[in-house]
Amino acid sequence: MMVNCCGLLTANKEPVPLKSVGVELEVRDHVATVVSTLNYENKEDKPLEAVFVFPLPGDAAVCHFSATIGQTQIVAEVKEKQEAREEYDDALSSGQQAFLLEESEQSPDIFSLSVGSLPPGESASIRLEYVTELAVQADDGLRFCLPAVLNPRYQPQGSGGSEGASVQVTSVPASLVPYSLSFSARVSSPRPVSKVESNCSLDPLQYLNPEQTQATVKLAAGHKFDRDVELLIYYKDAHQPTAVVEAGQASAKPGTLMGDPVVMLSLYPEFPQAVMSSVASCGEFVFLLDRSGSMDCPMDRSKRRETRIGSARDTLLLLLKSLPMGCYFNIYSFGSSFQHIFPKSVEYSQKTMEEALKTVEEMGADLGGTEILNPLKHIYSQPCIPNQPRQLFVFTDGEVGNTKEVISLVKKNSGSHRCFSFGIGEGASSALINGLAKEGGGHAQFITGTDRMQPKVMQSLRFALQPAVVDISVTWDLPKGVSVTVLSPPITALFQGQRSLIYAQLTGESSKAAEGCVTVKYSLAGHPSQNQLHFSLKPAEDTGLTVHRLAARTLIRSLEMEERERRGEQDKGVKKKVVEVSVQSGMSSVFTAFIAVNKGDGKAVQGPLVRRNVPTPRLMMMACSMQRMLCFDPDSLNGHKMIKQSVRNSSLRSLSLHEDCYSALQCDPEPCGASRSIHAALSTSRAAAEPACKSKLKSGGSTAGLFSNLRKKLGALKNPHQMPPEPQDLLSSCNEDCTEPKQTPRDPLLQLVSLQKASGCWVLDPALAAALGKTRKKVEKRKPSSVNQEVWATILALIWLHGFKVDAQDEWQLLAMKAVSWLRAQNASCVTECVEAGNVLLGCNVKKDVLGL
Repeated sequence: MMVNCCGLLTANKEPVPLKSVGVELEVRDHVATVVSTLNYENKEDKPLEAVFVFPLPGDAAVCHFSATIGQTQIVAEVKEKQEAREEYDDALSSGQQAFLLEESEQSPDIFSLSVGSLPPGESASIRLEYVTELAVQADDGLRFCLPAVLNPRYQPQGSGGSEGASVQVTSVPASLVPYSLSFSARVSSPRPVSKVESNCSLDPLQYLNPEQTQATVKLAAGHKFDRDVELLIYYKDAHQPTAVVEAGQASAKPGTLMGDPVVMLSLYPEFPQAVMSSVASCGEFVFLLDRSGSMDCPMDRSKRRETRIGSARDTLLLLLKSLPMGCYFNIYSFGSSFQHIFPKSVEYSQKTMEEALKTVEEMGADLGGTEILNPLKHIYSQPCIPNQPRQLFVFTDGEVGNTKEVISLVKKNSGSHRCFSFGIGEGASSALINGLAKEGGGHAQFITGTDRMQPKVMQSLRFALQPAVVDISVTWDLPKGVSVTVLSPPITALFQGQRSLIYAQLTGESSKAAEGCVTVKYSLAGHPSQNQLHFSLKPAEDTGLTVHRLAARTLIRSLEMEERERRGEQDKGVKKKVVEVSVQSGMSSVFTAFIAVNKGDGKAVQGPLVRRNVPTPRLMMMACSMQRMLCFDPDSLNGHKMIKQSVRNSSLRSLSLHEDCYSALQCDPEPCGASRSIHAALSTSRAAAEPACKSKLKSGGSTAGLFSNLRKKLGALKNPHQMPPEPQDLLSSCNEDCTEPKQTPRDPLLQLVSLQKASGCWVLDPALAAALGKTRKKVEKRKPSSVNQEVWATILALIWLHGFKVDAQDEWQLLAMKAVSWLRAQNASCVTECVEAGNVLLGCNVKKDVLGL
């Protein structure tokens, strides 16, 4: 069931009232404040209610909401949600202008903005401000994402909240979004800003001071609203532990969250190198792969051939080759239903690895919707294997509606596993991806634009293979008279080079010169360790209330999670506390809403109220590319009554394409001739459609080849009286082109990796020779006579990796370590001779110690 289902402009093509969106971003070190201004204009002759459903980063908290109409500014207040809704309805029924902003009860990254009783010809400007922390990436960059794309969220039956389907996302192809976006950012830090990168075109970075600690950057003109806007900010000297103390609000009561000082601690633990270089040889690795139809979308619009599911298959190959001997593993995949390769996790061996890889190669994006809850429940129902810590890897494009339910399940089971999550492609829900990792004690990664999935996933595997940090405790040493109330949930996971944040309220008086100290103690691989941070209690200047707002957001999210866990109990205390903190801090929550009513001059707005849903950009995925590929003169089909009739009964599902794509074509208010033709050609029974193309698609054929031939056939129908061919004929005739474009040759690195055995070695055979770019005869001729074939083959593979793929070392480092361990276990003689002969054969100059031998 798609609740946030796609619907386009109204049937009468009424004008949409949102004119423009302006976004100003201010980044101070790793904290971002975002101000969005949305400009509306009612061009109709009736009063208007506009509803705009849009995404925000999952860990953002809205802290200000105001509206300007003419010369009048109204600042919204935070009130209990039902109270705010009633006030909004009362205002509309009495003809007053009103504005309501509320967070989705299912997912904290979706907001609904209602602009009510906008008179004919009137303009309104909405100002929305939120704060968020920026996540640290694998390369030490800080990631900010402005979600422009709200993909339809898949809501499993029976899991809807009280909202049900009332929040409707109206979405259109990005090229048709009727409003513009402007975006600028100001970055400042104690350390110099080295660079700012983006998936969108930027104007050059402008430094504001000689030290280069302040800079501004803007989106280049002509930005198409067809993707999330992602910024990666890099500072020199990477990340250091810091503490920021912020003074309380002068008007707030001392002893309250907003009245007392608040400290934000950023911790970056450094672990001993000896421990970090060791890799665990045990563990239960469970991989959970999204196979919903949206996974068939391209990873990047510039490389249409690589799909999300294809990249995930390649990544699973690297993962399976990199697992240590002696561990256990299983692979689950899910859509509307779920599957697993083995009934329960099995020991990693050559036999089980080959069986898994064979199944992975056949995996397609063909399981329908995105129901992730049931496979997770099944995984957690399996008993843990003694002395094999469970590590869960989740790959999804994150388009689910029951985000909070999923995260609650992961938290409930957090004591038995670590969860590593990967958001693939535009529109992946940051609330889901970050929430899975945060509550599962793991690490989250986002793969967008031209990013390669493999290096990011392999970094997480390295984290998973590191010994888990346990017995984490935080102690405070503060001056006499100062007490601390920690607002963050307890730290459950620490990773090398990854930031952990702690927010705490400081109550009591101290001298301005006073210092505090926080100590984090933990145990790593059986060794007790600790990190200390000394900090001044003197409040920082010019931070406004950013730290207080982030602290309030952290406390609100923790309380909301507690309330969900205790739902069903009669205790209303937790919900009351959330409302209290939310109202006091002016921060959004699931139980509150921002409400603004323009009482103005008391004159009622005249006329019946019309509701309009404002469209958000949608990546129309495969449907979009199909439509572009197929479009031709719509008049060429004017006379074909048979085709027009067929449109009403069409079913893209007979091709096992995703229902998002289906709805994208289906809901276009005025489909081009091509999409009418597609509907007609595909409105045949499943029995007729599947033999024609499903087998071809499975065997490596592409939808592009299939539909290009359909276009040729249908494009030939220039005569309106000419009978179109039977759908079965179209489908069977498209068979011949189903495999176009030809499959691209396999990446040489993946080709070599695919030949490695589970033990870590390679075998000397024609396939290895071909992967090395040599003939078997040449490879065998160069082999030192005293060396066995597997040792020679393995040393050659390692030389090739270091000689030709050193830039992709993150991807193959673990499997190379496994190969080196295998070589050491062979106690092979003449290793030096083998390395020299291998370098001559492959034209490399790789030293023996570089190989780790």
